Amino acid sequence: MLAREILQGWGRILTGGVPFLSIEITRECPLSCPGCYAYNTDHLGGALLLREVSDYRGDALVQGILRLVDEYRPLQVSLVGGEPLVRFRELTVLLPQLEERGIFVQVVTSAVRPIPDEWRRIRNMCVAVSIDGLPAEHDVRRKPATYDRILKNIAGHPVNIHCTITRPMTERRGYLREFLEFWTPRPNVRKIWMSIFTPQKGETSSEIVPPAARRSIIDEISILNREFPKLQMPDALLDVFRAPPENPNECLFARTTRSLTADLRQTITPCQFGGDPDCSQCGCVASAGLAAMERARLPGGMKVGTLYEISYNVGQWVNSLRKVSPPA
Repeated sequence: MLAREILQGWGRILTGGVPFLSIEITRECPLSCPGCYAYNTDHLGGALLLREVSDYRGDALVQGILRLVDEYRPLQVSLVGGEPLVRFRELTVLLPQLEERGIFVQVVTSAVRPIPDEWRRIRNMCVAVSIDGLPAEHDVRRKPATYDRILKNIAGHPVNIHCTITRPMTERRGYLREFLEFWTPRPNVRKIWMSIFTPQKGETSSEIVPPAARRSIIDEISILNREFPKLQMPDALLDVFRAPPENPNECLFARTTRSLTADLRQTITPCQFGGDPDCSQCGCVASAGLAAMERARLPGGMKVGTLYEISYNVGQWVNSLRKVSPPA
């Protein structure tokens, strides 16, 4: 994150806003991916599943999101799901209005359907395409969003590729290198990110990367990062993968991101994963990126995180003043 954006983020916090807003804009998705946190039974606290949440369409969805943006005044909005492209018509109306407000937008998608041509005119946004490994594994896990369909649907659009590493990917030597060799030469791919599957506490999924394999792939990514310039995984970020924040209260991403589900009301806690994530095995690239920034030191030796704490406390005080009714 650039220094200017960091200062803007502190400005949002100081005035009681949030730097980052994540919205599940629909409960619908044509995929049934193993390990998807959004459809986990504990994602919304156990009382309700994402597929049971009421959601919005048409102008009601567009205006609902704009109201949230005006309320929280974020620097960045992430539009997730479900599958955001299920609401591509609404997004095509919404995105220019968010651009006019000076807000950076990230749309996280499986690219199961074509990205609208109109989106190419939106400069202040990125489309992040979720890819679960190489075609042999991905096409089984993410059908109907197969490699063939994705390559057709993203043609001509600048995209970022995001791969979540699961245990099967660690069991074949050179797997991540092959993945990078496939995606790096493509001219419309701007950046490549990698996360490590983050389980819930007590989860026994076959997706979970064992500790020894986790250490090995972190070391491997560090080497690959120097060979593949589109891989955006600096060593400071990888150091956070080695020692993640111990709980959500120590996670800058969790504390600076307001996550809302498809009814545009219910907050997802303690972070975008919901439920009770096992922070000791956190592999979220967004969390690691902000934690790396937090651990950095400013000129003079002060940690960025210390300045954040001061800003956060001031922002909480500002919010408390807003909740006090003015005198009659």
